[in-house]
Amino acid sequence: MAIFGIGGLAHAGLFQSQMRKPGELIRKQEPLKVNQALLKQATPDNTHIVVSIPKQRAYLMIGEQIVADGPVSSGKRGHESPTGHLHVLAKDPNHHSSLYGDFVDGSGRVVRAGVSARIDSAPSGTHFAGAAMKWFLRLTEDGVGMHIGILPGYPASHGCIRQSSEGAKLFYDHAKVGTPVDVGDY
Repeated sequence: MAIFGIGGLAHAGLFQSQMRKPGELIRKQEPLKVNQALLKQATPDNTHIVVSIPKQRAYLMIGEQIVADGPVSSGKRGHESPTGHLHVLAKDPNHHSSLYGDFVDGSGRVVRAGVSARIDSAPSGTHFAGAAMKWFLRLTEDGVGMHIGILPGYPASHGCIRQSSEGAKLFYDHAKVGTPVDVGDY
């Protein structure tokens, strides 16, 4: 086997064969699971939501029974999701962030993606377009909620609780303003 460079790296072929693709490094989460018999009984008046930060799962519940169990991505370090006994404060099927999004030009083309309206300055000729947060259930007055988002298998949001498209729609349809939401180490 050939060794090259001062650092003693193994032959390039061996080194590359040991490298893993990014998709292999991300832990795959179990998809949304729904108890169809309980789902038929679920209404916005008899459900509540439990979010497990350690398990990165959200549960739509009737009493102590799990109606639906879906993957989430909660807030990352420095932007942790709020924990405790919360309630749905508002519902918006087509919400857009007022803080995170992109700078777009007059034609709607993204000029700069993934910006913060508080931190970043808009390039000349652009305006801020808030990130889409479909099936939004607001949990705090400062804008944290549950909505469709990217699920990498670990906490990665700026505080919101991201869900799969199927999960977000199901939770949205079975919650109302006032629905209890418990977030924590469950």
